[in-house]
Amino acid sequence: MSEGKEKLMLFLSNGLGMFGLLLVILFFVSAIFAPVFATHDPFLLDIPQRMSGPTADHWLGTDQLGRDTYSRVLYGGRVALKVAAIGVSISLFVGLMLGMLAGFGPRWLDNLLLMLFDTIRSFPTIVLALAAVSLLGPSLELILTIVIVTSIPGYARLARTSTMALKGTEFIVAEQSLGAHPMKIIWRHIMPNVIGPLLILAAMDVPVVVTVEAGLSFLGLGVQPPTSSWGTILNEGYLLIRDTPWPIIAGGIPLVLTTLGFTFLGEALRDVFDPRLRKGR
Repeated sequence: MSEGKEKLMLFLSNGLGMFGLLLVILFFVSAIFAPVFATHDPFLLDIPQRMSGPTADHWLGTDQLGRDTYSRVLYGGRVALKVAAIGVSISLFVGLMLGMLAGFGPRWLDNLLLMLFDTIRSFPTIVLALAAVSLLGPSLELILTIVIVTSIPGYARLARTSTMALKGTEFIVAEQSLGAHPMKIIWRHIMPNVIGPLLILAAMDVPVVVTVEAGLSFLGLGVQPPTSSWGTILNEGYLLIRDTPWPIIAGGIPLVLTTLGFTFLGEALRDVFDPRLRKGR
């Protein structure tokens, strides 16, 4: 059996990994096709039906303005998907590039980049968000910027460590002795061996990014009403919790399922692609 088939069979035999994959697919499908699955316009007001419980017409009830909670949750998933997809992708790419440069480049560049990474990591995300919002005002673009800036050091450090472990291997030394350009070595030999662990980290970072977006929106620092976000739904539900619990339930369940899905998927991928972990079990 080839190595690829062996890894596929190992993944398919992982029950939690398959369950996580199912939840991840559900997250993507429900967010991308939200207009298809939504039963109402998420911005449509229906004051007579405000704060109702689940009914045949409103599957998860309505909020304080009579808007359909189920439809708002679906459209909130689009915000979460946008932040996660763009934020994690850019962070992964930039972190990979900077990490390989730090690990393979001269010592002074490594020290400079490490100092930059440590400086960024020294600022808590929420504190950085508060400072940025006070200067620029809340917006989805600001959330994306904060997510990207604070996530890059994690990917960069992992890429740097993996690059330094590969730097002294025989096939890299042989390439250097033959006069291969450093960028060619990085592109053809180092990156294919480094990117695997970063992809696993990215899968496990998605729920973190989604939670950051929801948390900032909950605090009023991110997506602003009437735009639907899981964080704004939770914020509105918190204010109405004595009248109806359904907005809190509807806004919290997607966060839990998304976190479980990407965590289970990331751990399954880690077990498949890291032989040392697989042998240790």
